[in-house]
Amino acid sequence: MEYSSQLVEKKWQEFWKENKSFEPSEDFTKEKKYILSMFPFPSGRLHMGHVRNYTLSDAFARYYRQQGFNVLHPIGFDSFGMPAENAAIKNGSHPKKWTYDNIDYMKNEFYSLGFSFSRERELATSDELYTKFEQSFIIDMYEKGLLYRKKGLLNWCPHDLTVLANEQVVDGCCWRCDTPIVKKDMNQYYFKITQYGDELLEDLKGLEGGWPKQVLTMQENWIGKSNGLAFNLFFDDVSLEKLSSAFKSFDVFTTRPDTVYGVSYTALAPEHEIVTYMLENSLLSDEVVSQIVKMKNTSSIERQKEKSGVPLGLNVLHPLTGKTIPVWIANFVLMDYGSGAVMAVPAHDERDFDFAKKYSLEIKSVIKPYEGELSETSAFTEIGELFNSESFNGFNSKEAQAKIIEHFESQNIGKKTTNYKLKDWGVSRQRYWGAPLPFIHCDSCGLVMEKKENLPIALPDDIEITGEGNPLEKHPTWKYCKCPACGGDAVRETDTMDTFVESSWYFLRFCASPQNWEKEAFSAEQIKYWMGVDHYIGGIEHAILHLLYARFFTKVFRDLGYIEFDEPFDKLLTQGMVLKDGAKMSKSKGNTVDPDAIIEKYGADTARLFILFAAPPTQELEWNDSAVEGAYKFIKRFYDRSSNCIKSDFIPSIVHASLSKEEKLARKKVYEALARANDVYNERYTFNTMIAGVMEAMNALNVQTNSDVWSEGYWILTSIMEPVIPHICWQISSEYFGLKNLSPQKVIEEVFVEDSMTLGVSINGKRRAEIEVSQDETNENIIALAKESVFKWLEGQTIIKEIVVPKKLVNIVIKG
Repeated sequence: MEYSSQLVEKKWQEFWKENKSFEPSEDFTKEKKYILSMFPFPSGRLHMGHVRNYTLSDAFARYYRQQGFNVLHPIGFDSFGMPAENAAIKNGSHPKKWTYDNIDYMKNEFYSLGFSFSRERELATSDELYTKFEQSFIIDMYEKGLLYRKKGLLNWCPHDLTVLANEQVVDGCCWRCDTPIVKKDMNQYYFKITQYGDELLEDLKGLEGGWPKQVLTMQENWIGKSNGLAFNLFFDDVSLEKLSSAFKSFDVFTTRPDTVYGVSYTALAPEHEIVTYMLENSLLSDEVVSQIVKMKNTSSIERQKEKSGVPLGLNVLHPLTGKTIPVWIANFVLMDYGSGAVMAVPAHDERDFDFAKKYSLEIKSVIKPYEGELSETSAFTEIGELFNSESFNGFNSKEAQAKIIEHFESQNIGKKTTNYKLKDWGVSRQRYWGAPLPFIHCDSCGLVMEKKENLPIALPDDIEITGEGNPLEKHPTWKYCKCPACGGDAVRETDTMDTFVESSWYFLRFCASPQNWEKEAFSAEQIKYWMGVDHYIGGIEHAILHLLYARFFTKVFRDLGYIEFDEPFDKLLTQGMVLKDGAKMSKSKGNTVDPDAIIEKYGADTARLFILFAAPPTQELEWNDSAVEGAYKFIKRFYDRSSNCIKSDFIPSIVHASLSKEEKLARKKVYEALARANDVYNERYTFNTMIAGVMEAMNALNVQTNSDVWSEGYWILTSIMEPVIPHICWQISSEYFGLKNLSPQKVIEEVFVEDSMTLGVSINGKRRAEIEVSQDETNENIIALAKESVFKWLEGQTIIKEIVVPKKLVNIVIKG
């Protein structure tokens, strides 16, 4: 039969579905593997990045099933989020319909690619059942003090009447309507992730070896733990009078206490409470106010690009020298790190130096190099010797840090402090398509949790999405309810949750038994058996937020008594992007490749083979049409040559010693491919080298005609390749081996024992020939064969010495 990808693939996809071939067993005595790829947003169609991600996870899942493991390989959809609302605005469709239509389409694409997902554990995070369990968790977290509500400054679009994430602010304007954004003080719900800062940082050590070092470093930097000195800067009398004594001081933090004598100005964030007080009380000129407003309406990312500031007309006193220090507002000072105030030492900090140069502020050096002179054109930031530092003169700057902290503490003017860049996670979103926060506002009782028996708080379907404001806030009836505490009239919280909340625990939801899917978020028995995830696969772009939040939720759930482990993902594989013409695929660039078109023309197996063969998974993959064609041709040859096999339910028994040289080489190449496959799945993940080994084995099989060697070769090679090109391997296996070979295969060591060896023959050190001799050949016979092979160079010459280097070469020395 001629190879037809469409016929073969449809046949086996139907077989797998009818036989529930990929459902995990409830037999918890078996060794398990939990294989998971980061689930997709249901955007409507798969792209080649998706195909790469899920082909990788599918290869692992299929390999471990063959090895006899009980495998959980589920799929879901991260289905809440802004894109659904944007599509509703653009197309006039309902976000729910748009989302679930896309899910149906993408599920069909998944199965057309032969992905071996469990069909009984599929989920979408916008399912009301998922929301019910999640809202229950939120209530528990609130009761535990891990969720709180407070006011915070948020990016607000006055045109669309909605909050924007920092990433949605472009050059200070709304990404959608180009309206300049403003900072708005609004109530926001926060997870207390900072309470877990130390543990999140410390537990990174346990992930070494299983997670890429780059990801660990990115998380460490994001948490940003730093030790230093915290102290107050007190206003002088003139400034106190100007502020009507509303503020006596503000606190600052520094990781460089050794530079404290070099402080020449201080800087506040534009949002600092002192600045707010001065604005509200008209203590600043119109020009200064204008510049402050401009700074506040610029995103934190944009504010770091070009330094700017204005003086406040206030002074503080240096805590050690008593000298006055001017107070400025600087755009680079942010409220979300430290206290929103910094001490500035321009002589020893590049950022402070640039600001001081721009505004002609004093630059006072207090550390000098042990060799050479201080530069007047840049800050000195290395370790050196203190001077201009009173009693600390002469100290090494590194050693002086602890001594200066001790001095501050002994005088009760400061203390050693640990700070984090990590801030509590704001989870409120003023939009419709998200999980509602399960809270109620009551005039009598305040903020009240909904009763768990009333969950889920589901979204109303009858809404109108215009892109302006929060549709839940405008709904005529949805938000009005009774208070669960007093029974009086109350109003529901109309904020919905950040979609990162859903993706922070979905891997646990897959650990619910199908029998109890409706009753519990996950089963204690299943959690204990399946977790942690053995292989987690996804893009490096999720290295910080998703992976950090998932780790945080795991620790919270542990502390709430739901689970008993600390970390969710044992091994992490971050795959590279798929490129075309050297650039990331995107519709705007017109360089996308439609997976459906590839499947229709070549078949799913071809797409999978190309994806795994073109590059190691952690590297970028460049799309190559001719390589796709080459993958198709290989699969066709692979199927055609299976006709050399003999049908059998057992691997042939072969007497290796009786085989020809070509037959022995073919067996060796087959078992080399098998050994390489085991190494690839368990250690290296370089599928391209495994596939190359299979191709070498195919070439070696092709130069011999022994049907037993062919059958043994295909018994093993179809087993190796089934995780990569499953449809054709199941077809070949069913035709010749009754599917019995899709099971663990053992490497036979005898095939690697060489009967002969090849030796180089040199004359006076110059290689002239090669000879093949048996492994136990005597030196006398080796020399005789060597002489015979180079006879024309020895004729008429006088041989001085004959040297045999065991298993390498023969060197014959002749008289010059």
